[in-house]
Amino acid sequence: MHHFEDTPLPFPPAPSASSPRAPGTAYSLTPLGVMHSDYPDKFGVPRQPGLALAARATLVLDPPFNDPLAVRGLSAFSHLWITFVFHQALQANDRFTPLVRPPRLGGNQKVGIFASRSPNRPNRLGLSLVTLEKVETRGGVRLTLGGCDLVDQTPVVDIKPYIPWVEARPDAQAGFAPAPPPEVEVVFYPPACAALDQRCDGASLKALIEQVLRQDPRPAYQHTRRGGGRVHGVRLRDVDVTFQALDDASPTTLAVVGIEPLPE
Repeated sequence: MHHFEDTPLPFPPAPSASSPRAPGTAYSLTPLGVMHSDYPDKFGVPRQPGLALAARATLVLDPPFNDPLAVRGLSAFSHLWITFVFHQALQANDRFTPLVRPPRLGGNQKVGIFASRSPNRPNRLGLSLVTLEKVETRGGVRLTLGGCDLVDQTPVVDIKPYIPWVEARPDAQAGFAPAPPPEVEVVFYPPACAALDQRCDGASLKALIEQVLRQDPRPAYQHTRRGGGRVHGVRLRDVDVTFQALDDASPTTLAVVGIEPLPE
């Protein structure tokens, strides 16, 4: 059982409706449910949704929000907006930081927090567009999602259907992120291939590893450096994937060195 069931997030209660809103007024949020995903840790999670379509995710709603009536008609939509909390970024005594260093700018240039999608936001709220693959209402409510970019156990605070005719704006300007970042090459060494061959989900796990590593999850400042033999690790599903950058490869190539089960 997860720890978010019927647990309000730590925001002070709102004032009464009859009183005017004062600067700094806080409001309370109660998670609707929790996300179960292929990302045990935040390292390696794609920085945007839809970049790793092989990632599996299930949103399980908590009482009283797990009433099947609450999702009546939802299966007619193909995509959803998920509002969630960056729970691994929550810290006590947080101070507002107006500037951040987006990885897209190499981690060297600063922009305003509200001109970025950094998880270190004042209220730690995130928004993700995901594919709705299945709605299950036996014994509660479970939503199977595709293209999810949420860490396992992420608390979800709202769900809304995506309306393409009003929300898809292909003529919109995207600031410092006008196009998808370039993807790197990914290769698998024989020990990694052997580990995949022994799994019943080997094909989907390989696809997930490729899609995640193509985004180059290494810190931005390392993207232009040679690997130097350094081995990195990323947790995906129930395994620890080790990889390294090949020094003599052009374009950048990440080699999957090994795939080991996570410790019990």
